[in-house]
Amino acid sequence: MENARDWYCKLLSLPTDGEILFGHIYVLPMQGETNIVLDSKIYSPEHVFNIPVVQFAADDIEESYEYMKSMNVELVTGIENGHWFNIKDPNGNVIMICK
Repeated sequence: MENARDWYCKLLSLPTDGEILFGHIYVLPMQGETNIVLDSKIYSPEHVFNIPVVQFAADDIEESYEYMKSMNVELVTGIENGHWFNIKDPNGNVIMICK
C-alpha cells in the first residue's frame, strides 16, 4: 500500500501524510467531492485492468505526456488523436490521461 500511495501522490503532487486505514486502504486527498480510494486487500494479479477504467483529465495533453515521461511512468501509448494517452500504474493497471 505504501508504494501505491507514494506513486499516486507523487504523480498527482499530493501529500502522503494521510493515514492508511485498516492496514490496506488509502484515500487520495483530491479536491472536490470525489476521492480515489486505493485498496491493497482487493488487489490480485488476475484482476489488473488492461484497459483504462480510470481517466484523469488534462488541460494540456502534450505537457501531461512529457510530465509522465519525466516521472518515468510506463507509457502504454503515445498521444492518440491529439487527445489522450494511456499509462500503467506500478501494479499494471492501465489509466487514461485525456484532454
